[in-house]
Amino acid sequence: MKNTSKIYTPILLALACAAGIFLGTKLNFSSSSKGLFSSNPRKEKLNKLIDYIDYEYVDDVNSDSIVDLTVNKILENLDPHSIYIPKGEYARVSENMQGDFVGIGVSFYNINDTVVVIQALEGGPSEKIGIKGGDRILYANGEPIFGRNIGNDSLTHFLKGEEGTHVNLKVERKGEKKLLDFKVVRARVPLKSINAAYMLTSKLGYIKINRFAETTYKEFQQALKKLEAEGATEIALDLRDNPGGYLSEAINITDEFLGDEKLILYTKNKSGAIERTYAQRKGDFENGKIYVLINEKSASASEVVAGALQDNDVGTIIGRRSYGKGLVQREMELGDGSAVRLTIARYYTPTGRSIQKPYENGNESYFKDYMHRYENGELKNVDSIQIDDSLQYKTPEGKLVYGGGGIIPDVFVGRDTNRHMENIILMQQSGVMSRFVFDQLEKNRAYYSQLKEEKFNTEVEIEDKMVQDFLRYIRNENINPEAYPYKNTLKRYLKATIAQQLYGTDAFAKLINEEDKIIEKLIELSHKK
Repeated sequence: MKNTSKIYTPILLALACAAGIFLGTKLNFSSSSKGLFSSNPRKEKLNKLIDYIDYEYVDDVNSDSIVDLTVNKILENLDPHSIYIPKGEYARVSENMQGDFVGIGVSFYNINDTVVVIQALEGGPSEKIGIKGGDRILYANGEPIFGRNIGNDSLTHFLKGEEGTHVNLKVERKGEKKLLDFKVVRARVPLKSINAAYMLTSKLGYIKINRFAETTYKEFQQALKKLEAEGATEIALDLRDNPGGYLSEAINITDEFLGDEKLILYTKNKSGAIERTYAQRKGDFENGKIYVLINEKSASASEVVAGALQDNDVGTIIGRRSYGKGLVQREMELGDGSAVRLTIARYYTPTGRSIQKPYENGNESYFKDYMHRYENGELKNVDSIQIDDSLQYKTPEGKLVYGGGGIIPDVFVGRDTNRHMENIILMQQSGVMSRFVFDQLEKNRAYYSQLKEEKFNTEVEIEDKMVQDFLRYIRNENINPEAYPYKNTLKRYLKATIAQQLYGTDAFAKLINEEDKIIEKLIELSHKK
């Protein structure tokens, strides 16, 4: 696992958010598309230039890198979301949006050239046979994988493989005198896109979706059924920080809350052709109350869900104005293992509004939009949101909604824009807090391992000493520890990160949400109805 030891500025945060934003579909050209690739002077000019450089230029030049630079430069001049995926990155990018991967199912650190398990992933083969957090994997099929300065990519060779194959592991565990033997059969390990699903109150269920991947709708159905069985008559769908993903998954989830033949969205391409998408089936929660939580990093497919429900006068949107990404991409292979995601249409919410924010001033200005919002006070005060009255629309029940850049929530909740608070969140997201917490667990693994989650929540307190230890730790990571004024919040994030490593993402969300302003407003609104 990568461990980032740097706290990013709001500008880099905005760039990181933008990098993950796309709508994923695939386009396969048939033989009838030959005209698309027919010869023309412009293409021949580029081919000749590359040939001249290959054969005539005075120095040796990597023509592949020239082609990559050329493709990137072309796409940069189209729009901010048409992107090139080089051959070497394609598998990683694709895997991130798949619902699973084949392997032994552990998250790990490489500490002092030793593979140390952070957690056996839920539903994976390692969890099923008893591998635990803190275990050190020393041998794989008789080969030592410690003390060899092996990088994470090389470890993939030992731990990943074809589905159904096995790997024999020798594991060191604290408290055990001998190495433990495990035969792990490699299998498909779920990559969950739903972080949490639990009851906030006796009637209000909560579902946190981190992205729209291949299995998100299936995960959502399972989460919804679980919450309904626990008494949920209201659902809060948390799409904060969700950068988007597969449009089809967002449409399927939206369909669960809308009646048949309700318009979800429509797209329009360069020729003006319109394609409309309607709710098509009886949803499991059409008669229940729905809340959608969004913020400035909710984008793309997240905005499809929020916009469709808002425009159909269904539910309540809570939070801050969303990112503003209303361009649709298709993935097109380039024949050498690389691909492009090319913008092929714009999407519109049911009332006809485009929520794509402007990008006429270039990509740099576009990706710095987060900073503009930060500086003009929009993240803290609803009156600072810049609204274009010419892009005003009305829902069927007469509610005013606006296009021109993002979904404006029905109920605004400002964020704490203090940089110290942001740094705490970024330390958790970057992995530096997770690494520190792992080290703390290692000091007393036996004690924590026997704790049930409920007892952990009620009895474990984060002492000032752990906060001081953490601040010293991040100093050694060259991070300026300016978070101490928010000591209580820092304690809450440390405890939540411990809970995540012990019990999973549900446990993390429960603790973090305890003092979340948007969650507090959500519960307040739920009690009023």
